[in-house]
Parts: sequence; structure tokens; C-alpha cells
Amino acid sequence: MYLTIKETAEYLEMPEANVKGLIQQKKIRAVFDGEQYLINRDQFSTHLKQLEKYKELIEEILNEPIPESIDVKDED
Repeated sequence: MYLTIKETAEYLEMPEANVKGLIQQKKIRAVFDGEQYLINRDQFSTHLKQLEKYKELIEEILNEPIPESIDVKDED
């Protein structure tokens, strides 16, 4: 499915100017049909899956309890 720059910006939750910049930097693949750029939405699926995995990993790390220090209990 192809999206316009505006739709892509909404999908990625970023400003349209950033999407245009990424297209110019060739970081987002797009097709110009003579009037507007069209962007294939499927190219973002892998990236968005990786972001979800990183979010889960960070959440897991932040929720892990801090172990008590062994040195605190060991008094000479």
C-alpha cells in the first residue's frame, strides 16, 4: 500500500518536513508520480517491529528489581 508524505508522517508520528528530508537523503524509498511522492508502507514494518522489541526490552530492564549489595551486609 502506498502512502503520501502526509499519510507517512501520520503513520510514523513525525513531522512532514522530516519525512521529506529522509526521502531526499534516500533513507526512505519513494516514487514520484509527477505530482507527489508515494511511499510504500511495507518498508517500515521491520523497523517498527524492532522498535517494539527494544521498547519491551527496556521495559523489562526498568522493571527488574535492584539486588541488595552483598557488601552492605558484610561488616567486619
